[in-house]
Amino acid sequence: MNIWKISLRNFRFKPLHTFLGILTLSVSIALLVGIQQLDKSFRGQLDNNLGEIDMVVGAKGSPLQLVLASVLHIDNPTGNIPFEEAKRLMKNPMIQKAVPISYGDNYKGYRIVGTNDDFATLYSASIAQGRSMEKSMEVLLGASVAKKLGLRIGDTFQSSHGLIEKGAHTHEEPLTVVGIYNTTHKVLDRLIVTGLETIWEVHHHEEEHKEEHQEEEEEEHEQEITSFLVSFRNPIALLTIPRNINENTNMQAALPKFELERLYQFTGVGVKTITWIAYAILVISCITIFISLYRMVRDRAFDLALMRSYGASRFQLAKMVLYEGVLMAGIAFLIGILLSQIGVFFIFEMIADQYKQTMPLQLKYQEVLQTGVLFLSMVLLSIGLAIYPLIKMNISKILSHEK
Repeated sequence: MNIWKISLRNFRFKPLHTFLGILTLSVSIALLVGIQQLDKSFRGQLDNNLGEIDMVVGAKGSPLQLVLASVLHIDNPTGNIPFEEAKRLMKNPMIQKAVPISYGDNYKGYRIVGTNDDFATLYSASIAQGRSMEKSMEVLLGASVAKKLGLRIGDTFQSSHGLIEKGAHTHEEPLTVVGIYNTTHKVLDRLIVTGLETIWEVHHHEEEHKEEHQEEEEEEHEQEITSFLVSFRNPIALLTIPRNINENTNMQAALPKFELERLYQFTGVGVKTITWIAYAILVISCITIFISLYRMVRDRAFDLALMRSYGASRFQLAKMVLYEGVLMAGIAFLIGILLSQIGVFFIFEMIADQYKQTMPLQLKYQEVLQTGVLFLSMVLLSIGLAIYPLIKMNISKILSHEK
């Protein structure tokens, strides 16, 4: 007696019930694995983008907006601050590194950031091709920018005013590509880096064009930056410098790790809600498996009793039910993993298109293993409950049609 072949025939006996069982199981697995992977990827990417940045200082406003704009480059800045005033704060002996940044332009949706050579060191980046900037109007490209736009060393382009691709005024001054950074999987990959002088000169020329009818000599243009990024020498600075800046200057200091933790708390509610929905679907799916297998045992009680009378043991009949349940669960698990990866892939593609941020699509085996163990435990419990009538089967009553 081939129990496996009998299980396969039973598996195909009611295709609609089998399909619905596999569908609900697959959806629950896809939601569980997908939301875990997205949550881990987002958190990991945000933390990764911090690099060595302990504090960001910019214009007064929302501290979260300042972090999103100056560290993650996914929001509008809170304003500009005088560069001379910022340099006085940068000289604090408790500050190990202070990197000024200035922006307001883009090229095909990719932000152009004016800064210095220390900016790349915040992200442990090196130049893969070309050289560093030596004069104004020279730029280095993040790896994703060079790949997506097909730019090479020596190519030139014109930047557009503003941080969005469409509807922006194009500057006349051409920018020349002199280098390309290596891939870091950090925010640097989607940035175009140039010197502060480039940003100042481009916008200063724009102002001169607007004032072409003005005859008197123009006063010296005050240099401004968007913000500056800080790495501290020791943890004590974290307790004193931000408070001193916020209370005694016209600028604002924000702590990226603290602000992102607040962001996690907001987004965590949605993640937990979807996770609990997935768990509820998983429970319902396991109940569906139990009902399907239990009904199979009850509906085929006469056939099973005949098999017992011809020498089949209770263990063989239990294996038949077990094989059917495990086969359904195994197919559902594989389909669920596949669906989760397809869903995560399209979400990552949407993020890459909208925010110009690429994230590696990685499947963490630990999360899959934990979900698989939970899934298998619930499935085996459902199968065990469905097998219970086989243990209590009264062959003589069933064969004589007695109740």
